[in-house]
Amino acid sequence: MTEGDVKKVLDETRAHMQKALEHFEFELSKIRAGKASAGMLDGVLVDAYGAKSPLIQVGNVSTPDARTISIQPWDPSLLQPIEKAILAANIGLTPQNDGKIIRLNIPPLTEERRKELVKQTKHEAENCRISLRNLRRDALERIKKMQKDGLTEDAAKSAEGNVQGIINDYTARVEKHLEVKEKEIMTV
Repeated sequence: MTEGDVKKVLDETRAHMQKALEHFEFELSKIRAGKASAGMLDGVLVDAYGAKSPLIQVGNVSTPDARTISIQPWDPSLLQPIEKAILAANIGLTPQNDGKIIRLNIPPLTEERRKELVKQTKHEAENCRISLRNLRRDALERIKKMQKDGLTEDAAKSAEGNVQGIINDYTARVEKHLEVKEKEIMTV
């Protein structure tokens, strides 16, 4: 076993942790904080022309004001499928169709709903932390296996320290994102 093998394990671990963090960021973007955002509709897939397509590919999504999202489909025949997709996505918004544009009014958040959303963000953060810990465990197991296959004890200890440094970095990033999102949700 060489230091190149150890570097490969560290690089792969870092890449997987980055993906876990990006997934966490994506999940946070779907949690609405009372302000209209086109990102709230990122997970909505519309049945268009026999295939499921992201909403942004079948129409123009905009936010004319802080409490409204408007969707103007490229093809007016997609108004009903877009409406159905929004309802099926279960994002807590009811579409209003005027025959040309679909509008989504974002209701102001109650204190109770804000607390639910904070709880949801904490749950997503914990899921991300669990993913990070699992990745750390996998990396440490690979290093221990490499040590059995001839990696020196010093190199193994150093690699384990590097893995811990990587997870500390990513855990701090998760906490930062969580803090920002909580503040955003609780701001009236």
